Amino acid sequence: MEQWITEVANNYGPLVYLVILVWTFLEGETVVLITGALISGGNVNLHVWTLVLAAFLGSFGGDQAWFYIGRKYGTPLLARWPNMSKRVEWAFRLLRKEETIFILTFRFIYGLRNISPFVIGMAGVSRVKFLLLNLLAAAIWANTFAWGGYTMGKVLETYLGESSRLILGILVLVVICVTVVNKIRQRFRTQPLPPDQASAAEEKALTGD
Repeated sequence: MEQWITEVANNYGPLVYLVILVWTFLEGETVVLITGALISGGNVNLHVWTLVLAAFLGSFGGDQAWFYIGRKYGTPLLARWPNMSKRVEWAFRLLRKEETIFILTFRFIYGLRNISPFVIGMAGVSRVKFLLLNLLAAAIWANTFAWGGYTMGKVLETYLGESSRLILGILVLVVICVTVVNKIRQRFRTQPLPPDQASAAEEKALTGD
């Protein structure tokens, strides 16, 4: 597995960065962490700073997109996906408690990464404020996990030697399996309402009843 990843990275380096950019646009930090760990071994033709840039652009772009979607279509979309209501309420509570800190840290709160910018947009936070704080937060996030993965790889190599490659390979497999399982679970949990129920839920959300 690790040999396959190494060959892909060495032969299609730019494509790997593009995949990371798209992945971080949609998802979280795991792919950045693992890629940083693989880079630390020196066997892949990738660079940490380019990894940071790809992760930053993906994370920043994804959250900006969700912010504007929430700002323009938040209430109707939320009415069609009622199973998200608990996470939305949780995000709203944290946002009301400390707006600036929440915007800077929601990426690090498990379960809130994707829903938070959507909620922030719904809450009417200033576009300029979110843009500036999102820039800062995305930069901190990308550096934390890219360099965190790199450091983790160095530590494994120091203490486990050649076995560190096996551990990283196993870690990659575990991450892939967990990602697939979570995607399947989320798809079943967030099935949209039938049209008649969705219309009723939307009306309720708009009127505040």
